[in-house]
Amino acid sequence: MYQTDMYEGLLAETVTIQGYHGENINAYFARPLGPGPFPGMVLTHHMPGWDEWYREITLNFARHGYLTICPNLYYRAGHGTPEDVAVKVRATGGVPDDQVIGDLAGALQFVRMAPNASGKVGIFGTCSGGRHSYLAACRTPGYDAIVDCWGGRVVMRPEDLSPAQPIAPLEYTKDLSCPILGLFGNDDQSPTAAQVDIHEEELKKFGKNYEFHRYAGAGHGFFYHNRPMYRQEQAVDGWAKTWAFLEKHLK
Repeated sequence: MYQTDMYEGLLAETVTIQGYHGENINAYFARPLGPGPFPGMVLTHHMPGWDEWYREITLNFARHGYLTICPNLYYRAGHGTPEDVAVKVRATGGVPDDQVIGDLAGALQFVRMAPNASGKVGIFGTCSGGRHSYLAACRTPGYDAIVDCWGGRVVMRPEDLSPAQPIAPLEYTKDLSCPILGLFGNDDQSPTAAQVDIHEEELKKFGKNYEFHRYAGAGHGFFYHNRPMYRQEQAVDGWAKTWAFLEKHLK
């Protein structure tokens, strides 16, 4: 809890980390200054790309006391504006799941080894980043909490599978080893309310520690204050639940 007499400072920069198969990719890393120790957060960006909104919330997580890294999952598609790079990635059917999991594992290792790290690390993602965060939390040991914001295609039909996405994330639920917070809009079409129901039932089936919240009057992307889909009341509540959840499980 912030007090007005506290020291406060941040350092943020673009860094190079080792991702999938040891390949170098870039990432945005923001950290609070002070003695620590600080828990870590890995942020998994959405299909619109490694964009301004994700750099902004990387700083916000750091301001809340987390060593926070957001890797560029589209690094191999080349460089340019986030929108131009995302168009290229979308045209190829998206980045392969295994590659993303490897890149996120590299980010996890980087933030865990940072100076003043407490050793506890969470993962947060929205949209496709929510899906990728769920995959990472199921397939990579070492996460202590996950926040999945309207992650689409966690539940997939057989015809939705592809060489890049060969297995639905839902199939890995039994391996989820940390608590999960899920935030969803009832008007969303990816995931639909019915798909969120399926996801919740699978978490119950395997006795997972989960907390799902569904918002009336909200659709996809209701946190995005720079887009028409933003819903202030629901976003304010969702962020409050996010900070409380991470405080409980990481601090």
